[in-house]
Amino acid sequence: MKVIKTKIEGLCVLELEPIQDRRGFFVKVFSEKELKKNKIDFKIREVNQSFNLKKGTIRGMHFQKAPKTEGKIVQCLKGRIFDAVIDLRPQSKTYRQWLTMELSDKNKKMILIPKNFAHGFQILTDQCEVQYFMSEFYSPEHASGLRWNDPAFNIPWPLKVSNISEKDQNWPLLD
Repeated sequence: MKVIKTKIEGLCVLELEPIQDRRGFFVKVFSEKELKKNKIDFKIREVNQSFNLKKGTIRGMHFQKAPKTEGKIVQCLKGRIFDAVIDLRPQSKTYRQWLTMELSDKNKKMILIPKNFAHGFQILTDQCEVQYFMSEFYSPEHASGLRWNDPAFNIPWPLKVSNISEKDQNWPLLD
């Protein structure tokens, strides 16, 4: 697993390195040891999956408030997603900056999202599966979010929105 830093401090791309042979491949998906070598402390508390029927679906922009802030590692197991993260750390040099990238079952990339970031994604292919490794247990009373189309960020979602939950549609704007 390669850990690649991004322009936003603490936000990393994890490039998986499959070992292939005639049977298929084997890949190490998580290594606390590899992350520690890169000065990243990440403990897994929960692993969640979402299945998404139709391309254009948006999930996000989600985060948990203190004291239950959460980091996450996101992986696309089947299909392709347009992944978006926003730095919500007021003390950060990159506060309110965002980054997007494509995750897919083909590119074998994951994104490691630190605590105090909003996260969301848009499905680019029908029948898409996404897995999340969470550093904190889900806490409904701390669950929060921002509107996916908040003009403060102007994230360039690639497809017309085909499906979004009422909850995600009604998150507040940041300002």
